[in-house]
Amino acid sequence: MDSVTEIFLKLLFLLSLRSWHTAVAGNKDNCDDQLVSALPQSSFSSSSELSSSHSPGFARLNRREGAGGWSPLVSNKYQWLQIDLGERTEITAVATQGGYGSSDWVTSYLLMFSDGGRNWKQYRQEESIWAFSGNTNADSVVYYKLQHSIKARFLRFVPLDWNPNGRIGMRIEVYGCTYRSEVVGFDGKSCLIYTFNQKLMSALKDVISLKFKTMQSDGILLHREGQNGDHITLELIKGKLSLLINLGDTKTHPSNAQINITLGSLLDDQHWHSVLIEHFNNQVNFTVDKHTHHFHAKGEFNYLDLDYELSFGGIPVPGKSGTLSHRNFHGCFENIYYNGVNIIDLARRHKSQIYFVGNISFSCLEPQVVPVTFLSSSSYLALPGTSGQDEVFISFQFRTWNKEGLLLSSKLHQASGGFLLLLSDGKVKISLHKPGKALSDITAGAGLNNGQWHSVSFSVKRNRISVIVDNDVTSAHASIPLQIYSGDVFYFGGCPSSGNISECNTSFGGFQGCMRLISIGNKAVDMISVQQNVFGHFSDLQIDLCGIIDRCLPNYCEHGGECSQSWNSFYCNCANTGYKGATCHFPIYEQSCEAYKHRGNTSGFYNIDSDGSGPLRPFLVYCNMTDTTWTIVQHNNTNLTRVKSANRENPHTVFFKYSASLDQLQATINHAEHCEQELAYHCKKSRLLDKPDGLPLSWWIGRTNETHTYWGGSLPAVQKCACGLEGSCIDSQHYCNCDADRDEWTNDTGFLSYKEHLPVTEIVITDTDRPNSEAAYKLGPLLCRGDRTFWNSASFNTETSYLHFPTFHGELSADVSFFFKTTASSGVFLENLGIQDFIRIELYSPSEVIFSFDVGNGPREVTVQTLTSLNDNQWHYVKAERNIKEASLQVDQLPQRSHSAPPDGHIRLQLNSQLFVGGTASRQKGFLGCIRSLQLNGMALDLEERAKITPGVEPGCPGHCSSYGNLCHNGGKCREKYSGFSCDCTLSAYAGPFCKKEISAYFGTGTSVSYNFQEYYTLAKNSSSHASSFYADMTLNSEAITFAFRTTRTPSLLLYVNSFYKEYLSVILTRNGSLQIRYKLDSHQNPDVFGINIKNMADGQLQHVKINREEEMLFVEINQNERMKFILSSGTEFNAIKSLTLGKILENSDVDEDTMKANSQGFTGCLSSVQFNHIAPLKAALHHSSSAPVIVKGRFTESNCGTLTGADSTSSETTHSFADHSGPIDEGEPLANAIRSDSAIIGGVIAVVIFILLCITAIAIRIYKKKGIYSKNESKGSENEDSAESALKSELSMQNTANENQKEYFF
Repeated sequence: MDSVTEIFLKLLFLLSLRSWHTAVAGNKDNCDDQLVSALPQSSFSSSSELSSSHSPGFARLNRREGAGGWSPLVSNKYQWLQIDLGERTEITAVATQGGYGSSDWVTSYLLMFSDGGRNWKQYRQEESIWAFSGNTNADSVVYYKLQHSIKARFLRFVPLDWNPNGRIGMRIEVYGCTYRSEVVGFDGKSCLIYTFNQKLMSALKDVISLKFKTMQSDGILLHREGQNGDHITLELIKGKLSLLINLGDTKTHPSNAQINITLGSLLDDQHWHSVLIEHFNNQVNFTVDKHTHHFHAKGEFNYLDLDYELSFGGIPVPGKSGTLSHRNFHGCFENIYYNGVNIIDLARRHKSQIYFVGNISFSCLEPQVVPVTFLSSSSYLALPGTSGQDEVFISFQFRTWNKEGLLLSSKLHQASGGFLLLLSDGKVKISLHKPGKALSDITAGAGLNNGQWHSVSFSVKRNRISVIVDNDVTSAHASIPLQIYSGDVFYFGGCPSSGNISECNTSFGGFQGCMRLISIGNKAVDMISVQQNVFGHFSDLQIDLCGIIDRCLPNYCEHGGECSQSWNSFYCNCANTGYKGATCHFPIYEQSCEAYKHRGNTSGFYNIDSDGSGPLRPFLVYCNMTDTTWTIVQHNNTNLTRVKSANRENPHTVFFKYSASLDQLQATINHAEHCEQELAYHCKKSRLLDKPDGLPLSWWIGRTNETHTYWGGSLPAVQKCACGLEGSCIDSQHYCNCDADRDEWTNDTGFLSYKEHLPVTEIVITDTDRPNSEAAYKLGPLLCRGDRTFWNSASFNTETSYLHFPTFHGELSADVSFFFKTTASSGVFLENLGIQDFIRIELYSPSEVIFSFDVGNGPREVTVQTLTSLNDNQWHYVKAERNIKEASLQVDQLPQRSHSAPPDGHIRLQLNSQLFVGGTASRQKGFLGCIRSLQLNGMALDLEERAKITPGVEPGCPGHCSSYGNLCHNGGKCREKYSGFSCDCTLSAYAGPFCKKEISAYFGTGTSVSYNFQEYYTLAKNSSSHASSFYADMTLNSEAITFAFRTTRTPSLLLYVNSFYKEYLSVILTRNGSLQIRYKLDSHQNPDVFGINIKNMADGQLQHVKINREEEMLFVEINQNERMKFILSSGTEFNAIKSLTLGKILENSDVDEDTMKANSQGFTGCLSSVQFNHIAPLKAALHHSSSAPVIVKGRFTESNCGTLTGADSTSSETTHSFADHSGPIDEGEPLANAIRSDSAIIGGVIAVVIFILLCITAIAIRIYKKKGIYSKNESKGSENEDSAESALKSELSMQNTANENQKEYFF
């Protein structure tokens, strides 16, 4: 069939379906006829009437007969007005008035409906709104169009509130139209089979729709059997509806051979529920009531082998597909349609396609069961018993979500104690109490708070007691040392709040839930008599309806949070979701590495949540915190891989799987300022772009699944390599080195940096099948730097200026977070209005932030007050969240403040105006200052872009150091940048993004590092003037010295500073390992010697030393212990200082004997983070040796020995090379192949250096390790790509031979 014809047929079919839907439901366009005005008097009834002229028959809208409306005898919340429409009718609107010309009107009411005048159901407007707002006077009409229509015969108005200066008074009208209802009843042993013609079977679309009602929690609604055990079944299981699509086990099927979707809840409530199953191509929509589940059946329907018959109400041949245990349906169906065919109509007319099994009736019997709802913990039902009998027998059924609650209590005859039947931790518990005696408790059942109906039978005969739960005869029996005689009152569900305490035990919380089929002494209790106050008494009950609702349907817990509930509320368990809050809405993790960096975190593995509270889950990345923050995402194939024998017909294809999904990567790439990925391609007689037939020979595929033919270092628009752009290719006729097609190794390597195309997901190579033809490729990790949203900011310069954005849509959950900085005392950060609803966050005073909103329940406010002022021109963080359970506000790191939402109120935030940032719609109370990183539900608003075109607002915001300067440690200076700040570590002995990385070096025996304070000392020698006139600026009255060391050698010279006047300072370790500080500030006196004998400091552990001198006062601190104080006697001025030496003093110097002894050994070990005033000699020697006045002699190498433990460097901020972050070792990420390090490849560089034999041995060992055990090493260098063939061969010798000749990799 050609595509045009197919599309035409599909449209025709869909149109026919639409017209059929319209026919089923009646004429929807004008279903607004007045239904009450034409009803006879007998159709009206009520709970009571004030007089015959106030009878319910006078309750017609706008009529004045009688007293002008209905009024009950007493005005309380147990009154009702009822109408009987004669048959099931569709109701689309209602209207109310008060009593004519009176002060009697109803201000709020409930609407209930029923098919048989029993077992009522409350109408809900919204998810949790039950009540309708009524009238404000006697004569104006309040009209309500129902959000979803009611199909029922009986309608009941239940007044909740009325004019306090009058009584209940009502006149009503109901609008709607006739409803076509065809029903069929099943008795639990029958079913109906429909056989359809194969030709009528539509391959385009399959639609089944029906309604059902039942009191049974289990039963088969629909079944379609096939060959080999294939079947589709729609089954009620514990009050929920399950759609099961099962592929038999005799054929080979995809692993997803069974689909089971569950929808709905509490469907055994004897009310009508609608079901719609639509199957269109491979898309399936399954709808129960208003909840729809869409899913894609990945080809399962192509495998299904089904017969052309549908069975309703049961499975005709039990055991055919192992389904013997399934129960048949007991209840009613209404309006069953299959692809437009009215099944019940065919059955009624006894058509040949229909076959009956068992008894089926074309009517729906209403079981006369009267449930009762205990609305609150103060509800109770008191029923009389026969006092003094030696036998008590009580049975009932209940359903609830609460784990605890009092089910039944009674005082025993002649005050001899009493018994309690209660729900405790979801179990039924019997507790007997007698004055002065505590008798043992008996428990039965478990998990009874699951919302299902459970039966309880409780019997006592003399001293034998038994309780049976859910007809389980093994439940619980016990004998007690007590004769029990029945009391005269049984209290169900709770106790009266007033009255004799001994009569009813109030120490247990009341029961909230439903009960039915209550029977005392084998006699059923008539609850209608109770309702009419003929029998017993009660409080806060709803009789003749079960008001249980499933608060976990729909599930408002986000991100996979687990929903549980009680009668009044639901709860979300957010464990292991990566989110927090009442509905698991807000992310635990930061959105980027940049955000982690500005919390002061150092390099390492972090979970990031790139879309915040959006749908994407968090994932693990490596954050490399240098001056710029790099995010590193690894993939599963980081090794250099050789390729041979690939051609067009048999290409070499490799797929790269990353440690994050493509959606997660896209969000991260969008956030970043720049992304890149290194792609190395080595070749020998293997071309990339040279294309005699117009097609490229090799290509790569990016994120969007598009083919790309530009290579590393080039631009997307051109099919070139980097050398082609630069004009530096080895053959100027070609745009890539490899296209020269030479019989020697060359390469085209560079960074791909066009963000929209990254990451690389696949590489295809085709030109390696000629003699001596070979290629090798290596793809680096995805590297992204910066976070465009984190520093995106705007400055608001006038109170009337603001930025506006499209309406914020956060109906069920909304979170707003931002940073602000101001000197103003108040101002509105953000506002969005609706017709009635609104949301606003404002700085109310210098120490108060208010989050206010209205979702239809009236304005609400959450306030955070701070101890310090927020208008200090430093950045402050604000996070506000509103969900259907609560609203919360957090400022900086202060405790979060939150307010709970009302349990049954409006839950949708409906806004329609623009979102105003930095001001309000009224241009009042605007904000003066800066707002940065504004996020709404995880989406960042581009403040800078909007500020560029808005008067009074400027993009960007200066002055980050006042807030983040404290992140620069160890003497580092904060430097402002447009986007953020950086730490200048020039005057610090440390390095790294926050000047926290220790700079350490290993000193070999005899090593000397000398820093000259005076480079031009020759001037002094050649000058006749006194040296001090040249170096007056180098006279010191104070020194601040810090360093750390690790050694096992004694004696040792740690540090020596000398002057042109033979003055000096030496810090040495004596033979016994104690520290000595020697100051000689007067050349004519012996030095001052200060010994610190705390312990042997040459123990191989890291020792931290701080020395501070202020004139004659000397302070020493070792390893952050208590500071020691000494006094110098040799002078206070250190004149004309010359040089500072670490390790061995090489020049002749006039020092004392102990310093000479220490110097003879020099220093062997580790020195770290050496600082002398503003000089960092160790850092100068290691990092600036060419420019600094430093002389280094002997073996001196940079090391990480200055970190806290010798072998472990995790606490330091090591700036790793990008190649070595392969992935987490213990996180379950798909990185197993990636963890192998690239050290082997680096071996090629070392191979060119001396000790060739040694290197070959090392490589052999490495290969052995790679083959045997898993090994992880950090790479310490970079590949020398230019040493062509020799280096490459060395690199390739490391590769696992399994990589060769493989054409296709799937990961």
